[in-house]
Amino acid sequence: MRVRQTVLDCPEPRRLAEFYRQLLGWSYRPGDEPPAPGSPDPRGDDWLVLRGDGGDPGLAFQKVEGLPRSTWPSQAVPQQLHLDIAVGTREELDAEHEHVLALGGHLVLDRTDDDEEPLRVYADPAGHPFCLFVGAD
Repeated sequence: MRVRQTVLDCPEPRRLAEFYRQLLGWSYRPGDEPPAPGSPDPRGDDWLVLRGDGGDPGLAFQKVEGLPRSTWPSQAVPQQLHLDIAVGTREELDAEHEHVLALGGHLVLDRTDDDEEPLRVYADPAGHPFCLFVGAD
């Protein structure tokens, strides 16, 4: 057995898939690419898949109505799942901070003053928390 992908529930699969595609530099599974401008999006309203390079597990995006945003660190609406995304250096961490914000993510927690594992926790546009940290492979 192996994990093929992580599935994120969201109200707008195309919007969230585009956020992670641009953040991670991944590609759509063949057939899931966005349509030409002005054309209807036959795949973007229910289920989309992104694939990473090198055999990494992918991310899938499944449409749901009424998804409550996580309130983490409060437990009123827990995370239930979050992604850990590593970069190689502190400089990359700082550069990606601006990238995440420009793509529509927002900062939830800044722990960049931790010398052993500097990290930031963000929420993606649908409210899913994810960690971006400096870490070795």
